[in-house]
Amino acid sequence: MNIIVCKDYDDMSKKAADLVISNMVEKPQIKLGLATGSTPIGLYQNLIKASDEGEISFRYARSVNLDEYVGIDPTNDQSYQYFMNENLFNHVKFDEGATKLPHAPEADEKYCKEYDAYLDEFGQRDIQILGIGPNGHLAFNEPSDKLNRRTSIVKLSEETIEANSRFFESREDVPKYAISMGMADVFNAKTLILLASGKNKHEAVKRLIEEDTIYPGLPASFLTLHPNAYVFVDEDAYRG
Repeated sequence: MNIIVCKDYDDMSKKAADLVISNMVEKPQIKLGLATGSTPIGLYQNLIKASDEGEISFRYARSVNLDEYVGIDPTNDQSYQYFMNENLFNHVKFDEGATKLPHAPEADEKYCKEYDAYLDEFGQRDIQILGIGPNGHLAFNEPSDKLNRRTSIVKLSEETIEANSRFFESREDVPKYAISMGMADVFNAKTLILLASGKNKHEAVKRLIEEDTIYPGLPASFLTLHPNAYVFVDEDAYRG
């Protein structure tokens, strides 16, 4: 696991983007795994800039996303589909049908099987972008005594609901369930890039870096098993 400590959020975003860009230049038909949340926005802004300047092209790229809230319409401004449109898809030139997010109008496992089938067809990603929750979750794989291997409907922890409530008018508006890639699919990428920014991520980052154990109570701890994982952290997340 490669730890890259950056001076601030902008530095972290640029260094992580540079790694993605170098891979896209080398392989224009790249398969990307994308993440949502405030942390990767800076990375996406750097990718948009590189695309605008002709350094990279999304013409032959394909992407999948980690997760989405259950029961939320893709046009809702709090959906992850809306987030991806606003922060990346509307600004670069993916071919039609080249991007995919999971979608579950209700908490039914049939939507998980549908996404599993799509992921199986998609195959191994070249790069998977990840964030880390304050409790150490990856995607919506919450700390537990066991973790799901494939896509599943996940009941969000109170801590995650609280963390996400800043994006909604009230805490009560935050969806209580999400559809999320399981751990096997999260890790099915040649390179993992985890981003962590801010003091509220310090405890999770500290546990990831310092603890010697791998356990489902800290889903991010499994990153240490991946042969090519990069953890980009800013000073606030690293030092607290």
